[in-house]
Amino acid sequence: MLIVSCSHGRHIGSLAAKKLNCRYSELHINKFPDDELYIRFNFLIKNHTIVLVQSFYKNISDCIIEVILAARTAHELGARKVVLIAPYFPYLRQDKRFHKGEAISLNIIARLMDKYFDAVYIMDPHLHRKSKLEQIFKIKAKKLTANALIAEYIKRHIKNPVIIGPDEESYKWARSVAEILKVESRILRKKRYSSYHVKVKLNKKINLKYKNVVIVDDIVSTGHTILETAKILKKLGAKKLYCICVHGIFANGALNKLKKARISVISTNTIPNKMAKIDVSSVIATELKNS
Repeated sequence: MLIVSCSHGRHIGSLAAKKLNCRYSELHINKFPDDELYIRFNFLIKNHTIVLVQSFYKNISDCIIEVILAARTAHELGARKVVLIAPYFPYLRQDKRFHKGEAISLNIIARLMDKYFDAVYIMDPHLHRKSKLEQIFKIKAKKLTANALIAEYIKRHIKNPVIIGPDEESYKWARSVAEILKVESRILRKKRYSSYHVKVKLNKKINLKYKNVVIVDDIVSTGHTILETAKILKKLGAKKLYCICVHGIFANGALNKLKKARISVISTNTIPNKMAKIDVSSVIATELKNS
C-alpha cells in the first residue's frame, strides 16, 4: 500500500502513513501559466494499491480535477487498485433538483468517482435524503466517523458536560457522542431562511445551570446556527459554552464571531485550521489496515 497525498491531503496523509508504517509520498502538483493543472507521481506504482488522500476544501474544482487526473494516471501506470480517502467531501447538499434547471451535483460527482476509483472512504459525510454512501456510489463506499474521538476529547477536557445538537441534522453526531459519554443531550429545531439567517428552538426543557454545554455538529461554516443556539443556551444558565465540529470550514470570519460570543471552538483536522485539536488520522489508518 502506498499513501499519496494530494494538495489538500498532506496534513492527514503523512500521519496515517506513519501509523501504518507504510510508504508515503506527495503528489507532485503544479500549474501552467493558464492555470491548467500538472500532476506527476514520484515513484513506480505498478502492482501497488494507491491510496489518494484529498480533503475537498477551498479551490474545490481544482481538488476534484487533481484526484481524477491522479486516479486515471495510477490505473494507466499499472496500479492494482486506487482508493480515495476524503476527510472532507464536497457537493453532498445538492442531492436533488430543488428548482427547475438545477444540476444534481452529488450524482454527477459520484459518477466521476465511480469511474476513476475502486473505493472511496469519507469522514462524516453530510448526508441528507440519502442515509448511506452505498446509495450514492456504485463502487465500494464507506463512512468513517470521528464521534469516538470527539467523545474522548470531551471526556479528557470538559467536566460535567451536556451535549447539544443545534438542529435535527446534527443528531447523528450529537446524540452518538452523548451516548458514548452516557450524558444528557438535546437536539434543537432549526428553520433556515438563508445561509446567514437561521432561527433555532429548544423543543424540550433542560436545566443547564452549572453545566458545561458542548454544541456538537459535523460542519461549522458561517457559524450562524451555532450563534443562535448559544443565545438560547446562555439564557438557560449554561456555565460555559463549547462548540466541537468535525469539519471546521469557518467561512467569512465565523471563527472570530464565535470567539466574540465566548464560545470555545474545537474541530478535527479534516480541514486544517487553528482550532483543529482532534486528529482523525488514526481512524483512517485503522480502516486502511482492516480493509
